Amino acid sequence: MQRRFFLLTPVAAALVATGCASLQPKAITLPPAHWDDFNRTQIEGLIASLGKGSAGYSAARPPYVVFDWDNTSVFLDIEEAALIYQLENLVFGATPAQLDTALRRNIPKTNFLPGYNNAAAQPVNIDRVAPDIVASYTWLRANYAGFGGTQTLAQVRQSAHYTAFITKVRYLYEAIGDTFDHDTAYPWVTYLFAGMTEAQVRKLTVDTVNWQLKEPIAKVKWTSPASLPGSAGVVSVSWKNGLRLQPEMQALYAAFRNAGFDVWVCSASFVDVIKEISSNPAFGYNNPPERVLAMELERDANGVIQPTYRRGYDQTQGPGKTKNIQRFLVSKYGYGPSFIAGDSEGDQNMMADFADTKKVLIVNRLRDPKTDIGRFSALAVQNYGKADTRYLLQGRDDNTGEWVPSQLHTPLGATQGKALK
Repeated sequence: MQRRFFLLTPVAAALVATGCASLQPKAITLPPAHWDDFNRTQIEGLIASLGKGSAGYSAARPPYVVFDWDNTSVFLDIEEAALIYQLENLVFGATPAQLDTALRRNIPKTNFLPGYNNAAAQPVNIDRVAPDIVASYTWLRANYAGFGGTQTLAQVRQSAHYTAFITKVRYLYEAIGDTFDHDTAYPWVTYLFAGMTEAQVRKLTVDTVNWQLKEPIAKVKWTSPASLPGSAGVVSVSWKNGLRLQPEMQALYAAFRNAGFDVWVCSASFVDVIKEISSNPAFGYNNPPERVLAMELERDANGVIQPTYRRGYDQTQGPGKTKNIQRFLVSKYGYGPSFIAGDSEGDQNMMADFADTKKVLIVNRLRDPKTDIGRFSALAVQNYGKADTRYLLQGRDDNTGEWVPSQLHTPLGATQGKALK
């Protein structure tokens, strides 16, 4: 008798496995795309060994995985991109007094690092720059139609107050991040959502992604107007623009889910932002919004966001990622994550802290070799090709926003990649 063979989709294979013990489910594979081949086969092996159809798999006690978001699940940082969209389009809910509170929340009065001196080489601190920002914001609140004034966005964009406002807020974000510790810097940008609701932040996120996908990948520089120096003087700031969705990660999320893993995101961005970008079907990750651990703020009885970190919650960065996974996931499942993906020092704790973690995927951004994630990256290079390696290093080209099929990272503006800093 002639036998006929049929290829099954992962979902069909799983159904066959549950309904017909004589057939084995088709192994879940990842599209080669821009994966490093060794990394891809290692993750496929992990899925095969722990997912549906493997010995010991139980839908009642499924394995689970944890992904960082910014610069891991996507190219660049959605929180930073949302800030730029928020500034350029004046999407704010705070009063000037609330904004002043948000700008100053937990920020020391000491001077920023010398690299953030103004154009006259004078030091700047929060007491010099915050009044400038609030003064310009007060003008915008009185004049922009979106705040109840009479001028269109195009009209207010011609004002020195508009340029001063957007530049000095973005400058302050950078100065705080480089000058002070992560516990101070990481939640600061989320306070700028004060006065908004979850629905407004989620709409802002959709608008941000749709805008960013059309933007070129490039460095952008803003300088505040000399005609309105204020107390801080003229300052400049630059950043990378052009957030991109990551097809390999979209496929990896789906592969884990199809194999019976629970998929979680643990991000240092604001929770409403990550809920939207990770769950919105238009963006391809299809992660349930209730499976997000991220930065939390207090809200009033009407759900309006307050410029105060949520009491009783650890920040989802550094050691706080481990604490949140222990609190919300280990307590739920009874064991740690099988797989973790990240890119930065903010992820290195969760990468190392769970004995149940079999594989760790590091998106290569040439991290400092003195940091733990720098050392983990070096281990990934040293143990490349060895089946028992814990750490996998995945290359990326910042000129295109795409992964590359190797361990190498190519910085923006460079033509050649390298594995380690």
